[in-house]
Amino acid sequence: MLRPATVADFSFVYDLYFLPENNPYLLYEPMSKDAFEPIFAAQLNEGVKYIFEINGHAVGMVKISGYTHRMAHAAYIGAVAIHPKYVRNGFGLLLMHETIHFCKSLGYTRLELDVDDDNPRAKRLYEKAGFETEGLLRNYSNRAAAGQLVHNYRMGILL
Repeated sequence: MLRPATVADFSFVYDLYFLPENNPYLLYEPMSKDAFEPIFAAQLNEGVKYIFEINGHAVGMVKISGYTHRMAHAAYIGAVAIHPKYVRNGFGLLLMHETIHFCKSLGYTRLELDVDDDNPRAKRLYEKAGFETEGLLRNYSNRAAAGQLVHNYRMGILL
């Protein structure tokens, strides 16, 4: 089940973003909880952060950002993460199916996301969920702390 994130989810979301196994593939460079607080507050205010629960336990998250004007039929999916203690249980695919279903209920007819080219496991997950590669964004992600520029695949699905 997807539900809107709340202030009570701060520590869970912070951990998901900054666990070493997740952080290279997500948007933010490592930072302190104090530095992340205004970012999380903005996500809550914008209503874009969702928590994925199984049997009442938070296991993952996703950010859903709708576009506007001529792109108002589309949304961008980001910050897709399952807590490492729950990986390889099929929860990633459940999260993606739930996200797609939720976005359809909001009236979106297109979803898109980016995935780092050195994250083949995530790319396979998105393909299993029905997303198709639409292009390659060269040197798109800047992992400044690691001194790396990483290519990203742009993927999309029509609902």
